Amino acid sequence: AMSLSPGATLGPYTITAELGHGGMGVVYTAQDPRLKRQVAIKVLTPDLTRDDTAKQRFLQEAQAASALDHPNICTIFEINETPDGQLYLVMAYYEGETLKERIERGPLALDDAIDIATQVGLGLAKAHAAGITHRDIKPANLMVTADGTVKILDFGLAKLAGTEGVTQTGTTVGTVAYMSPEQARGEEVDHRTDIWSLGVVLYEMLSGLQPFRGENLLSLADAIRSSDPVPLTGGATSLKSTVSRALSKDPARRYRAVTDLLADVRNETASASQAAAQPDLPSIAVLPFDNMSADPEQQYFCEGMAAEIINALTALDGLHVASRTSAFLAKEKRFDIAEIGTRLKVGAVLEGSVRMAGNRLRVTAQLINVSDGFYLWSERYDRDMDDVFAVQDEIARSVVEKLKVKLLGEQDAPLVTRPTDNLEAYTLVLKGRYYFTKMSGTALEKGLECFTQALAVEPAYAQAHSGIALIQTLRAFLSFAVPQQVMPMAKEAALRALSIDERVADAHCALAFVLDSYEWNWEAAEREYRRAVDLNPADTLARCMYARLLGCTGRADASVTEGRHAVEHDPLSGFTRQILALILSLARRFDAAMAEARAGIELERAYHPFYWNLGLALVGLGRHGEAVEPLRQATTFAPGDLLSQGFLGWALGLAGQKQEALTIRTDLERRQTQEYVSGFVMALVNVGLGERDQAISWLEKGAEERDAMLTFLNVWFVFDPLRADPRFQALLRRMHFPET
Repeated sequence: AMSLSPGATLGPYTITAELGHGGMGVVYTAQDPRLKRQVAIKVLTPDLTRDDTAKQRFLQEAQAASALDHPNICTIFEINETPDGQLYLVMAYYEGETLKERIERGPLALDDAIDIATQVGLGLAKAHAAGITHRDIKPANLMVTADGTVKILDFGLAKLAGTEGVTQTGTTVGTVAYMSPEQARGEEVDHRTDIWSLGVVLYEMLSGLQPFRGENLLSLADAIRSSDPVPLTGGATSLKSTVSRALSKDPARRYRAVTDLLADVRNETASASQAAAQPDLPSIAVLPFDNMSADPEQQYFCEGMAAEIINALTALDGLHVASRTSAFLAKEKRFDIAEIGTRLKVGAVLEGSVRMAGNRLRVTAQLINVSDGFYLWSERYDRDMDDVFAVQDEIARSVVEKLKVKLLGEQDAPLVTRPTDNLEAYTLVLKGRYYFTKMSGTALEKGLECFTQALAVEPAYAQAHSGIALIQTLRAFLSFAVPQQVMPMAKEAALRALSIDERVADAHCALAFVLDSYEWNWEAAEREYRRAVDLNPADTLARCMYARLLGCTGRADASVTEGRHAVEHDPLSGFTRQILALILSLARRFDAAMAEARAGIELERAYHPFYWNLGLALVGLGRHGEAVEPLRQATTFAPGDLLSQGFLGWALGLAGQKQEALTIRTDLERRQTQEYVSGFVMALVNVGLGERDQAISWLEKGAEERDAMLTFLNVWFVFDPLRADPRFQALLRRMHFPET
């Protein structure tokens, strides 16, 4: 087929880039100037359109297919021909990847495979109802967009190429592997050939392998006609009989309709999961206790009570516990019990109050059933301060009893263990954690003070050491402190905590962060993050940081899966959602990143990182001008934040507003004489201004400083303009990134 360079025109369209080419033709991205949208254009190979009757037949079929309005079928805007008679199709452009690319990274999780097969099946059902057979269903023809929607491509093309029989010259093994036996014999086919091909695709998603294999076309066709695939194993066995029925050699024994296949997929997996899981796990959200003391300062103690109970309950197997951040935010936003149940997906809510006077403590607690708002249990405790751990343990036990959670191991072992005998140290650690969750520069410094005071009273207190480690790593990550100064302190504190108690999840998380962002020791960091997540599955901070590490080392899919997992567990947390949006932009899934950023802004309008996320996604989509506004908003919501300044300068430069970008750069250079401005921030603005040399030397300075943001260099599209430069490549090698 003809080759078009960027800038060339085809009818009204302007070609922007070549996306790829296959047996059917070449695919380009292009701009449609009339509707100001990006489209994909497939220019068909001249050989396909030489035969006039074939061409007419294809046009009829393609017109019929383009009339199929369905979310799982790629939208065709028009079919046209070039002056020299070459056909081209203009289609919707989707951000994402083909299923073939996805499977190349390994088998899919059962839920993902079912989701994709269901979407393909629904699209095919629509086509079959209109009397259209696709004839070439294979992973390369299935596009998975950034938001997880599947689009079937290339309706009607198989007929044009005449790939009815394997004898066809130019047929690739890739296409033959998905052909039904009747297709491989060159016979007439009907919609059941698509059912066979969907069976092959489902088998491959579940196992990572094709069911039929051969050295060449003939041996492959032979395997399709006569041999049986290796049975599926592992979690995929629940779909064994569905797949084998779809792969019946005789079309009459296959499913009559693709909808019957989908019904079986649902029934088989539902019965398998019911067998595997007892009825739904009991689930609970623990809200921060109300402060009934005269002193408003005691709020930290009330939150600490709830957090300790959350930790104790999270450690139990048979109970789903909503994450701390989301439960606390639900209280702050004054959601009623029913809304908490819906948003956090829980069946019960624990709330209570704390009154402290001198050494006396009064705690009340109520367990409420979400479905009817009735109390399942309530209790009041009047005790000495010294009994605070016993009270927490009794509350946790009552919850376990009322929700009928099965306890494994020692029945009378305490659920809440006493972390220290020193009450003063304990309350200081609660206070430190309270400040830690606020995440502002001053709050982190206050938290540090509390943890340090706790150690002055109780030097061997693991949780106080791990608190220091976490706060110091966070100060470096958020550019509040110079990494060289605080990261060695963080590492020392984390190791100290782990030498006292190996099971402190926070210490593993802080150590992992030092290993990844300061020492560039990716493998060791990954081990520590996993340990942190294993020890405390409810800790979304560790999960977010782990997801970030996966993304930075080039494992986009695994990274997005972990990030989504964190958001599911912590649906109200702004921090968690903005990390997911960031990960999606690392994975270059800009539409999805934009959706998360917008959802985040709905959730928390004044949280400035969402505006970075939105600006980043817009730049990724090539909409530089539009990106400036949200990035400007980030600087309004966080006036002193240097990272926001850096992003704004970068976007202004890219949008051609050079003067303002230069002003920001001058201002940052001036501020550098008084405070810590990271090399990363300076590099950002210079990338926007197209100053490659300056950007690289700032990044080199950032590497000297061990700036945590440099962990993004390996994959972030922001640095694509520098990627080919040997100095940039040398920087990546110096940081020991794994080859991606």
